[in-house]
Amino acid sequence: MASSAPATALRTISSSSPKLHNTRSPFSSSLSPPKSSLSFTKVLSPALISTPKLQITSNPSSKTYITCRSQASPSESENLSRFMNFAFMRYSIRDRGSPAYLRLSQKSVNSLGDLVPFSNKIYTGDLEKRLGVTAGICVLIQNVPGKKGDRYEAIYSFYFGDYGHISVQGAYLTYEDTYLAITGGSGIFEGAYGQVKLQQIVFPFKLFYTFYLKGINELPADLLGKPVSPSPNVEPAPAAKACEPHACIANFTD
Repeated sequence: MASSAPATALRTISSSSPKLHNTRSPFSSSLSPPKSSLSFTKVLSPALISTPKLQITSNPSSKTYITCRSQASPSESENLSRFMNFAFMRYSIRDRGSPAYLRLSQKSVNSLGDLVPFSNKIYTGDLEKRLGVTAGICVLIQNVPGKKGDRYEAIYSFYFGDYGHISVQGAYLTYEDTYLAITGGSGIFEGAYGQVKLQQIVFPFKLFYTFYLKGINELPADLLGKPVSPSPNVEPAPAAKACEPHACIANFTD
């Protein structure tokens, strides 16, 4: 009988213990979007290295905020976040055998899975200078008879000789203007992001591109020029077509 006393006492204590009630919902804390964004670019010197700091604070309403701040100076942050715009035209006279249509669907109309590899010449927006070439592929996603066109998923790059290249990806609609995402680049375009507007002028031979770039420094004058108004009648300057030294960038991609 003596041995059962502790067990009885233990049960008595356990049953009489006060119960704790959690009156606070486990979902009462929330994360708010960062109050400032970080931009990343090529570090040119140790003086430009900035280390983001993570700060966690709480307010009386029990909401937790996580803020990521950069130690970069205001002038540097503004430089990294501004847009750099430039425009150029893609032009094809079929001298490169481009574009090629690979009818993998084996159907009489454009159908899902058909491929269009291409490589065309590109010129500055004012059509006075040869810049390089495009190279990529489009995968047909949908034929749209009502709009007399197609929707493609496009993956390709723009090559600018020694300056580097820009890669893009996204929907390409042959019946209206579209925007593609800038996925990266090399050379002076390292760290680039943003979007590019694609304007169909004469399908598939003349296309006008306007780039909205972020994450890079000033572009060289070689790539710039006041864009002409996109129209089916515009043509590159004869000197640019002939790739004369004054009408093309040095070591342009061909």
